[in-house]
Amino acid sequence: MDDEAAIRELIHRWATAVHIGDLAGVTADHTDDVVMFDVPPPHRGVRGADAYRGVWPGFFAWQASGACFEIDELEVTAGGDVAWALALLRCGTEAELAAAPDVRLRLTLGLRRVDGRWTIAHEHHSFADLTDPGATADAVRDVHRRWARATEEKDLDTIMEGIDTDVVSYEQEGPLEYRGAPAVREVCATGLDAAAHVTMETPDLTVRVDGATAVSWGLDHVRGTGHDGEPFEVWSRGTRVFARRDDRWVLVHQHVSLPA
Repeated sequence: MDDEAAIRELIHRWATAVHIGDLAGVTADHTDDVVMFDVPPPHRGVRGADAYRGVWPGFFAWQASGACFEIDELEVTAGGDVAWALALLRCGTEAELAAAPDVRLRLTLGLRRVDGRWTIAHEHHSFADLTDPGATADAVRDVHRRWARATEEKDLDTIMEGIDTDVVSYEQEGPLEYRGAPAVREVCATGLDAAAHVTMETPDLTVRVDGATAVSWGLDHVRGTGHDGEPFEVWSRGTRVFARRDDRWVLVHQHVSLPA
């Protein structure tokens, strides 16, 4: 058996041991100073044979619920005393793999020859980050920043781009609620027309994001100049709820108020 074939056999033997929960089989053929960069922390990796051995019982308990751990693709390159391999594995429960059939655990192995046999000195396990880059607090903050610029420029169309068709807004004045984008547009237009110049910012904005829903809150600082040339300044309270629609955040509910 040549070196690459021997390493392939070693890796398949290791993967089978992982799948059946055989701790002795999993930890065999590893160096005493093995370093594993695993999917969960610690960020500096799991270092040493004892620490490596300690991470597997928890994984075995999860896998006993019906998960699989099997090699889908494997490539091996062997040198004289050093080799490396890369692999993609199906790792997940039946339901998880049915929901995301293309997801694979990514594995890189570094090996070295010790006393004539190949041993694993390094493992790196990871899943691709599937987080929507737009589903972040910064993306919601960007909506607030666009509103601030559009308010100063009195650009009503840009303001409305960030507002859902079915928005419900609790405003400082008027009826109990404004329902729907046309009603909110009218409120915004009235506010913009009430001053010669106006700016709005929320300097200490807090944003929380969970999947396709986000909430922001803070004190809105409105300043400007009236049509009579007199400056004005108002602080009010604002809470806003956003939904992810077609890869963008839109306002679905707003509650603004002044202390009574």
